[in-house]
Amino acid sequence: MSEKIYRLAPEQCALLVVDIQERMMQAIPAREEVVKNAALLMKAANILQVPVLATTQYAARIGALLPEIQAELGGGIVPLDKLEFGCFDNGAIGEAVKRLPREINTIVVCGVETHICIYQTVLGGLLQGYRMWVPADGVASRVEKNYQTGLARISEVGGIVANTEMIIYEWLQKAGTPAFKAILPFIK
Repeated sequence: MSEKIYRLAPEQCALLVVDIQERMMQAIPAREEVVKNAALLMKAANILQVPVLATTQYAARIGALLPEIQAELGGGIVPLDKLEFGCFDNGAIGEAVKRLPREINTIVVCGVETHICIYQTVLGGLLQGYRMWVPADGVASRVEKNYQTGLARISEVGGIVANTEMIIYEWLQKAGTPAFKAILPFIK
């Protein structure tokens, strides 16, 4: 069997929420979809005990995370600020990833912009040996062509492009569990 064929397991995953900030999101046509799906992934991650990391891009200039994203983080997770486009190029973020439990080999990345920070983060994660997943409905760019090109390039370099429900349902594996029942109201 190919090493490329595997199931997502919550205990092997982390969620990385990238740069969903007010000034950034004002320019994103798919803002509502990205925010809704990022929040849904964060809810599922919290229910399934998937570690969550969040970043901001130059917060002093672009601002804090959107309130609806910050609310899902709760008080225990502080967004890590960066100037680098790729999260793995930032020392503090790299250290935070290294502190994740050893069994984590897969990182799901949502946020903006697909062709810049998401692509460079996926590339950096792949170079560090992680499996990298991107929900197509949980990322966006200011321009549709940039979004499409970003997703294509992510696939070309070895990232997995899926969607939010695919990821969540693969984490769940079956209906009827307490986790399924806890997540279901948010998916309906």
